[in-house]
Amino acid sequence: MHAVVFEQYQTFPVLTEVEKPVPGPGEVLLKVAGAGACHSDVAVYREFREGQPGAQAPGFVLGHENSGWVESVGDGVTGFTEGDAYLVYGPVGCGHCSYCSKGQDTYCEHAATNPYAAIGLGRDGGMAEYVTVPARNLVPLGDADPIAAAPLSDAGLTPYHAIKAALPNLAGGGRYALVVGLGGLGQIAVQILTALTGATVIATDTKQDAMDRAAARGAVTVPAGPDQAAAIRELTGGRGVDAAFDFVGATPTIATAKASMAIGGRLTVVGIAGGTVEWNFFSTPYESTITNTYWGTIEDLHEVVAMYRAGQIEPDVERFALSDALEAYRKLEAGELSGRAVVVPTL
Repeated sequence: MHAVVFEQYQTFPVLTEVEKPVPGPGEVLLKVAGAGACHSDVAVYREFREGQPGAQAPGFVLGHENSGWVESVGDGVTGFTEGDAYLVYGPVGCGHCSYCSKGQDTYCEHAATNPYAAIGLGRDGGMAEYVTVPARNLVPLGDADPIAAAPLSDAGLTPYHAIKAALPNLAGGGRYALVVGLGGLGQIAVQILTALTGATVIATDTKQDAMDRAAARGAVTVPAGPDQAAAIRELTGGRGVDAAFDFVGATPTIATAKASMAIGGRLTVVGIAGGTVEWNFFSTPYESTITNTYWGTIEDLHEVVAMYRAGQIEPDVERFALSDALEAYRKLEAGELSGRAVVVPTL
């Protein structure tokens, strides 16, 4: 079968022929419906070096945002019907530590010694015609479109987990939420915040098109610039935002979100651009929190799918045939995509 393979550190992936996988015990073979191209993939093949924390040893098939139809099952697997559509929960922990037992595989206590981090991150992913997945990692989609759903396994799950943790800050009237960075995750974050809270959603990005799409979804937008934080504060009557979500994670974006916070506010840095934050007692609102989250739980993903099936969230996707998958990654790197690139092997 054809697949997009990460063959070597700091080297662009290749589209090549690999053997069709066979599901092992406890696994399900999916015919891939869609596989999202994520900036984390770019980090895998552009930035990481051998031995660096977080690096996943090549080679393996890329693609950690996956959906597909059941093709066959391995030994010991029951309860699945051929042709049914599922969304794939990507993280794979040890399966027996306290975090994994709660479905929090992203925070597995044995992450440093596990053979891989996730499907598509160290283990063969979904940028191919077929992918094998632990049965536990499958979330049913019912009759919902699995192709458009594929990015939800990261671009939906990651903001949902961050927002869910911050819901106490947004409970009650007159609350404000800030979304910094309106790419794939940020656009879905605006939708999740609108569906789950009564907060006024303020959104900002350097791209006007991204802000226009967020505004169409009900957000109040603020352009980037030297007066950005002041403009955000003005929208809140000077009080600041109750919860901020930075989907970039660069030093300037963290600083903007931090400068926009209210007393008792919560800033969640979700983006992994490597930014740092400076703190001192007098420059940070009292009892405010700066934290980070990574991906989410399988319980969260079931809830994301429920929102998707209810029409509360809909990712912006641009579809590519598997033969054009490398072009999808080139466009992703060049910033030429208006939505999430989804590779569709059946196109």
